Amino acid sequence: MTSLWLDRTNTFRSDQFHPRSTFDTVVAGAGLTGLVAALLLARSGKKVLVVEARSPGAVTTGNTTAKVSLLQGTVLSALRNQYSQKVVDAYVEMNREGQAWLLRYLENRGVAFQRRDAYTYATSEGGAAILRKELAAARAAGLAVEYLREPGLPFPVNGALRLGQQAQIHPMEVIDALVDDVRSHGGQIVSGVRLIGFRGLGALRGGELEVQTDHGPLRARDVVLATGTPVLNRGLYFAKLKPLRSYAAAFELPGTTAVPDGMFLSAEQPVRSLRDYPADGRRVLLVGGNGHPVGRARSTQAYLDTLIDWTTAKFPGASLTHSWSAQDYQATNLMPFFGKLPRGLGRVYFATGYNKWGMTNSVAAALDITADILGTRLPWASVIHHRVTSPAGAASAATLNAAVAATLARDWGQVGLKRLDESREQPPEGAGLVTRRGRKPVAVSTVNGTRCELSAVCTHLGGIVRWNDSEKSWDCPLHGSRFSSDGTVLEGPATRDLRQVD
Repeated sequence: MTSLWLDRTNTFRSDQFHPRSTFDTVVAGAGLTGLVAALLLARSGKKVLVVEARSPGAVTTGNTTAKVSLLQGTVLSALRNQYSQKVVDAYVEMNREGQAWLLRYLENRGVAFQRRDAYTYATSEGGAAILRKELAAARAAGLAVEYLREPGLPFPVNGALRLGQQAQIHPMEVIDALVDDVRSHGGQIVSGVRLIGFRGLGALRGGELEVQTDHGPLRARDVVLATGTPVLNRGLYFAKLKPLRSYAAAFELPGTTAVPDGMFLSAEQPVRSLRDYPADGRRVLLVGGNGHPVGRARSTQAYLDTLIDWTTAKFPGASLTHSWSAQDYQATNLMPFFGKLPRGLGRVYFATGYNKWGMTNSVAAALDITADILGTRLPWASVIHHRVTSPAGAASAATLNAAVAATLARDWGQVGLKRLDESREQPPEGAGLVTRRGRKPVAVSTVNGTRCELSAVCTHLGGIVRWNDSEKSWDCPLHGSRFSSDGTVLEGPATRDLRQVD
């Protein structure tokens, strides 16, 4: 599975990694958050190194639907259920500033983007009621959102909201521009290097941090964790985030089928997201949705197949060209987390929990983090940092962690049952199963004719991984760590690969 954005020749060339080098700031993660933060710091004269475990944009940024919008489905009404109007206003201002910075940057760099109206639509009476709440929340926050009965989709709807002059981008073209710009200001970017920890070297007295990577240590005054979810457990943010997997596909449409004019998102579940992509005269439609918690789907392929079937039914003649999936993190209290990491000696910063709206939230988080490092404050950020979690947010966190504990106990209990397969039979091509060797759970898979036997215990906090049949990966249902069929860490809070079993 390769996204439309990542289906290209990778021209990135890593800078050399020199262990024990010293920097003003080490940024972990070369997605949108990390590269914007790195650029802003490099522009200010800081000596910056970006370390990326895979390649720039390879994870969340390269698998997004890439909408740059202030109308975000039903996010504002959900926030207003938990927070004061002042906090909701600050969230809108945060996204407005992130959007403005990004689009201004693209204009200045000559990177193409398209202006599109954004729509949230309903297909039921219940969805229409949700729209009315979102309309009230959006207008209260100062957005010029309007209601209309017919948004121009080729299937019946029960009304829609519209916010004009939003935008859509090609995320990897943005990443390319940022990589070049960071380097033009003296910053370095290395791929294939994973941050795994840090320790203070008298940091409280103005000293440095030792930044630990899988290729050796570095020294830095500040560290920015831009890794989707924090790869350090300080602050226990893995327990405050819902890791969610969702799916997307690109289709070429025949001349007889109209491409929707705008960016669309349904108010109801299962979510349907639509946008176009201008591709050398071809008529390309992007469709996303069908989200679920990571590692908890009986068949991820079934989620993707359902999305494809829905599209071909609604858009006759649609021809599939690409399909992929993405991972997002939703904060239990619905508000993104960003700023200083607890127990980070005041020198470690992080950002996470964008709740599928990373094109604006990621840039805004980078703006706040760099402002803090450079000694300034952003008014909207101060409001968000000082918010109080509502009872609903606290209850959501409690429910999430109770489910995690139950999953952990159930999965380990099942590993001990005699009825689990203990044979050494080869799983069929593309399949994986969890069995045991003695009392140890083992993950066995066959991919491209190669059989791999790994420990089935997630290296983050000990969950039992489950097979993802669409991406041929092992996914942990606790906190969203994912591993390739050979055990290599792909994403999530884990920093160590699954162990090979002899």
